[in-house]
Amino acid sequence: MTGGPSPAATPRIDSHQHFWDVESGRYAWPTPAEGPIHRTFTPADLEPELVRSGIEGTVLVQTVDTLDDTDAMLAVASANPFVCAVVGWLPLEDIGALEASLDARPDVRLVGVRHLIHHEADREWLVRPSVSRGLGVLARRGLTFDVVAVFPDHVRLVPIVADRHPDLRLVIDHLGSPPFRRAGWTTWVSEIRAAAARPNVAAKLSGLDTAAGDGWTDAELRPAIDVALEAFGPARLMFGSDWPVCRVRSTYAGVVQAMERAVGDLSPAERAAIMGGTAVRRYRVPSGR
Repeated sequence: MTGGPSPAATPRIDSHQHFWDVESGRYAWPTPAEGPIHRTFTPADLEPELVRSGIEGTVLVQTVDTLDDTDAMLAVASANPFVCAVVGWLPLEDIGALEASLDARPDVRLVGVRHLIHHEADREWLVRPSVSRGLGVLARRGLTFDVVAVFPDHVRLVPIVADRHPDLRLVIDHLGSPPFRRAGWTTWVSEIRAAAARPNVAAKLSGLDTAAGDGWTDAELRPAIDVALEAFGPARLMFGSDWPVCRVRSTYAGVVQAMERAVGDLSPAERAAIMGGTAVRRYRVPSGR
């Protein structure tokens, strides 16, 4: 981070959180089976958690593949200054509709796009020609694409997309859901390293508590974090809480504190990158937010 902002001046940003209104009928998930997260979550629920944990801003990420959700998130960002940026949904497979959707939403807080690829029956959806054309539009428009890469189906596709679109900033959500407590660790490591070999790919240290399961510990998460640090380096890693999903197995403060412990041995500049600087750069968070 030589020549960049000092660690003390780097904002602490949660790069991955959600809001949803279950009473609206717009969401097929969460369901009652998700227990503590099957209710409406609003900025008023999150803001006290941010204050307690010293988090200055967030990146609000889509929950459902609809333009209504994107517009609702932009409205939330307009009303709540702690929401620095929005990763919404746009119709990637329809170029005309995609361009029109972007033209109709010139909000600088719309910094990226995500699609729930893990809900697609086609495991190769990410590399469809129609999707590739849409990703090309995002690259030309300077937007990021978040990859909900759930191992073992999607991490392997990230290098293909990165090579096709070297100007597109890609972000792997939740480290691709590492296979804690299940088979496939060596393959996951190999696929993460292959993705990290592409300079336009970054990743989120988020959702690891969910991937590990009930009773997760720092020691259990540490191997995945170490792999990510070795592969990406702090300049391409960012902390994310995945709130309120994290509430199934953790607390907001617990997730923040676990990440702070995990990066505690890094230099101040490296810690600052993971806890905010990388998100600001990769998402090109608007200044003054």
